[in-house]
Amino acid sequence: MSIRGKMILIVLPLIVTPLLFTALLTTLEARNGITTIATDFLRFKMEQLVDYADSQYRLLVNNDLLDNAEYVEAAEDAVESFARSLVRSPTELILAIGPAGDVTIRSEEVDWSEADLRTLLRLAENGREGWITLRLAGVERVAQAAAFEPFGWWLLVTEREETFYRSIKRMYWQTGLVLSVAAVVSVLLLVVFSLYLVRPLRNVVGAMREIISTNDLTKKVEVLYRDETGELGHTFNLMTRQLEQAEGQVKGFALQAVIAQHREQKIKNVFQRYVPADVIDQFVANPESALVGESRTLALLFSDVRGFTSLSEKMMPDEVVESLNRYFGMMVDVIMSRDGIVDKYMGDAVMAFFGAPVKRGNEALQAVRSGFEMLEALEEFNAWQAKKGRPPFRIGIGVNYGFVTVGNIGSEKKMDYTVIGDMVNLGSRLEGQTKVYRESIIVSESVTRYVEKEIPCRLLDRVAVKGRTDAVGIYAPRTRLSPAEQEAWPLHARAMELYYQRRFQEADGLFQRVRELLPGDYCSHEFLARCRKYSEAPPPDDWKGAVVMQEK
Repeated sequence: MSIRGKMILIVLPLIVTPLLFTALLTTLEARNGITTIATDFLRFKMEQLVDYADSQYRLLVNNDLLDNAEYVEAAEDAVESFARSLVRSPTELILAIGPAGDVTIRSEEVDWSEADLRTLLRLAENGREGWITLRLAGVERVAQAAAFEPFGWWLLVTEREETFYRSIKRMYWQTGLVLSVAAVVSVLLLVVFSLYLVRPLRNVVGAMREIISTNDLTKKVEVLYRDETGELGHTFNLMTRQLEQAEGQVKGFALQAVIAQHREQKIKNVFQRYVPADVIDQFVANPESALVGESRTLALLFSDVRGFTSLSEKMMPDEVVESLNRYFGMMVDVIMSRDGIVDKYMGDAVMAFFGAPVKRGNEALQAVRSGFEMLEALEEFNAWQAKKGRPPFRIGIGVNYGFVTVGNIGSEKKMDYTVIGDMVNLGSRLEGQTKVYRESIIVSESVTRYVEKEIPCRLLDRVAVKGRTDAVGIYAPRTRLSPAEQEAWPLHARAMELYYQRRFQEADGLFQRVRELLPGDYCSHEFLARCRKYSEAPPPDDWKGAVVMQEK
């Protein structure tokens, strides 16, 4: 919205609002006055009617004629005639409801409906007096009501509501017309004055637009008035003069900045092939941290192509390179989509970690889900291999979660952003156990604690892998369980508890049931054999149930 429009929107309410309040107060006061006068007029008529009816009644009393029906009827006719004489408007109506509930007197004939009669009778029975509003013959009316006990009448002097308030409605219309004219005149005056006030600002805006479109800083603004707007135009001319002098320097600095940014981006693009983008961004923002390592809890993922040597012998060298590049590309896309960092390629193996340099709090879950998605991507890759007439790949994945050291490790001439520590070695060993236990993914006990609420996991064994003396639980995760697995896994878990409690015969029966539910299941087959072996020759007293692996 333009400044002129804003000025009108601000000033117009300041003008119109006082007028509106003044008119409103005046109108309300006039309405109250007119209403009071009109109400008093109806009350005055009612008082006259009651006085006249009382005089007729006294005549009957004084002449002892109350028992004479003819004279009583004559008195009622006289009152009705007097009521007609009080009427000053064709819309005015005077009536009386008698003791029998009939209309005894009326100032004119009215086409009553049954609903109208019921309304009048209800008001008469309730003895309503004073000011009332009602609806008769389909017309809204205002009225003054009173009871005349001597004749048992309920009197009503009434006028149409629209006639009663006609003067007030005319006043409303006149007030609205005055306000409208005042608002139109105010808008016209504001438009004229705003044009006068805004003209210097329009000149400044026009000059700025011309400078922007032509890049010509020599454009000047005409100073029209000796006030704040004139000072604005003069200041604008001084600014453009200074900008014109600095334009050459600004262009030079801008060119240098663009060149530097372009070079920086090229370097980042090159190094992103070797170092994760998050790491580069972190070190660009804080170069001092480049040589500092830190200890933190990460998730480690290792994957390896099984039997790659024999696979490569079935392909030409260029085919091996092409297949590996496509395989690595698909696996890396999966890992990076889960905020993982690919640490390195080791022949046909991939090492990745989750939780550095940015810690997100769900590293273990992201690592396991990456493993599942890598297996899905492998199916797509093998379909591509089949079209090329090449053998399919099979992979094993190990996931661990633990405390490691992460940072730039190496010398000043060659460094790697990597992780080291005992947990890294354990993650590598877990991947090796996928071949032993014939599982695609094996995760450690520490991983299971973080993911078991969302991903079902089955204990496979307690293993002391090569290079470690302590036994760790290894688990097989699943994205979802088949109906047979849903029945078999709880049995397997109970059987494992019995096995480690040295209750081999009881565990034997449960493992046998698991094997029946899951034909070909290596884990239940292996433990069934162990149970039968230990049932015949129990293990030593210091037996903990851990299996020591001699191979990686």
